[in-house]
Amino acid sequence: MTEEQRRLIEAKTLVIKALAHPTRLYIVEELAHGEKCVCEFVDAVKADFSTVSKHLLVLKNAGLVTDEKRGQQVFYRLRMCCVPNFIECIGNLLPLPEKS
Repeated sequence: MTEEQRRLIEAKTLVIKALAHPTRLYIVEELAHGEKCVCEFVDAVKADFSTVSKHLLVLKNAGLVTDEKRGQQVFYRLRMCCVPNFIECIGNLLPLPEKS
């Protein structure tokens, strides 16, 4: 493996690790429908602002999302538009969980 290949694999791994949390996966799926303010995720995932912000920072550091501050609010949008198709593909191939 060349140095360039290793760096690319590490960058891809960072993206996959960022997606490997239910809250972050939910955020990415929601951003596939358009940009959202941090406050919208706070209500949706029932977590405090700092927790949601940390999840968004992980996604941003992995290059999945970008942000824009408007006044006191920060809006996020999906940067890697291919990711929702990847997530949908996985969902289509998984068996539905059984109801308990």
